[in-house]
Amino acid sequence: MKVQVRYFAALREALGAAETVELPAGSTLGTLRDVLLARGGRHAEVLARGRAVRCALDQAMSDETAVLRDGAEVAFFPPVTGG
Repeated sequence: MKVQVRYFAALREALGAAETVELPAGSTLGTLRDVLLARGGRHAEVLARGRAVRCALDQAMSDETAVLRDGAEVAFFPPVTGG
C-alpha cells in the first residue's frame, strides 16, 4: 500500500514537504516511522525515537499503534508550544 507522508515545521525544513512511501498491508504509524528511520541520514536524525515527534493520521492526532490504510495521509511534526 502507499501512504502520503507530510512534514511540518523543522521536519519540513530537514526532509522536504512530502513524499510517498510504500508499506506492507497492515502497517502501523510505528512501522512507517521505523521504515523512515532505516533510511539513515536526515530521516534518522529528525525522526529519532528520542526526539519529540507528533503524528497525525488523516488529520487526526494518533499514536504509533494506529493502522494505516492505502492512500492514507500521515503528518509528522514537532510538538507545538505557545507563548
